[in-house]
Amino acid sequence: MKSTYVLEITVETTEGALAAERGGADRIELCGDLGVGGVTPSLELLRATTRHLNIPVFAMVRPRAGDFLYSAEEFAAMKQSIEEAKQNGADGVVLGLLKPGGGIDVERTRELIQYASPLPVTFHRAFDESRDLQKSLEDIIQTGATRLLTSGGAATAPAATEILASLAKRASGRIIILPGSGINPSNIARVAKETGAREFHSGLSTALPYGSDDYQKFENEVRKLAEALATLS
Repeated sequence: MKSTYVLEITVETTEGALAAERGGADRIELCGDLGVGGVTPSLELLRATTRHLNIPVFAMVRPRAGDFLYSAEEFAAMKQSIEEAKQNGADGVVLGLLKPGGGIDVERTRELIQYASPLPVTFHRAFDESRDLQKSLEDIIQTGATRLLTSGGAATAPAATEILASLAKRASGRIIILPGSGINPSNIARVAKETGAREFHSGLSTALPYGSDDYQKFENEVRKLAEALATLS
């Protein structure tokens, strides 16, 4: 039976995306260089992945590693990346901008989200670096983002299930809370039960270390995640 939950897997190769799809992933977050937390994938990678997959592919829009304070030139590059994503088969984009001091850059985030329309936008874990998570949640809702990828401000989502549950309750259907970081087959059911979330994000970096090509192992671990969620449906 198909799970009523949604499993998003983050990858940096087309082969990884295909393995995740075979394992039961519902959606892909496509990045370049996950070793630095993920940046905008190359146009070649985006085209190859969207051409071969049958599940939605969300493209990361992050011009560089490091902080989430972007110059005017970097902001322009993000717009260009969004345009390329729209023109090359992406089903959504993932981005996040902060202001000095740790607040959400509401104005420029909203501008990018409007530019991305009609594609849905996920605000990524830049949120976890903000000072006031509850205020930042309200700010992100005001930008028009569809989803918020978060570990609840902790190093991993399983370590912050109470905070994630609080965020989900406060969101109250206005935005999808997408727990991510440190989610694996051994804890995903607990995270689901304790947070009330319906969508989950995992990179399974222990199963597919950055630069590895053991896609059979990766596929098997994705399948374990999907099966764990299916038992909860």
